[in-house]
Amino acid sequence: MISAFESINIYTKDTAALTAFYRDVLGIPVPFEGYGNFDGAKIAFDSSQPGIIVWDENKWDKLTTGQVNLVFSCSNLDETFAELKSRGLDCKPPVVMEYGGKEMNFCDPDGNSITLLEGAY
Repeated sequence: MISAFESINIYTKDTAALTAFYRDVLGIPVPFEGYGNFDGAKIAFDSSQPGIIVWDENKWDKLTTGQVNLVFSCSNLDETFAELKSRGLDCKPPVVMEYGGKEMNFCDPDGNSITLLEGAY
């Protein structure tokens, strides 16, 4: 039986660059740097929690299909927006959604969609 959610796999042609984007621009920790050149790196806030695993599509093929939307929460989206802009992220400001939460949407260097969320769905 299924017992837990482990991770989301994303594939890229440049594992080091994609991992650096999540670590250096978004500020998300990388508790496991992979098996060489960030192939298999885990991006997560804690090594025991589910995370995003970055795989080298040159080595493993691109095993994901369809659109991926990664959602991260934050306590103050306006401050987060200012910080990410100062790190060079090109994105639009947060907006208040119909359900009452605030969201900001952009893509990582490989085109994976990212939503930052303040407030619950």
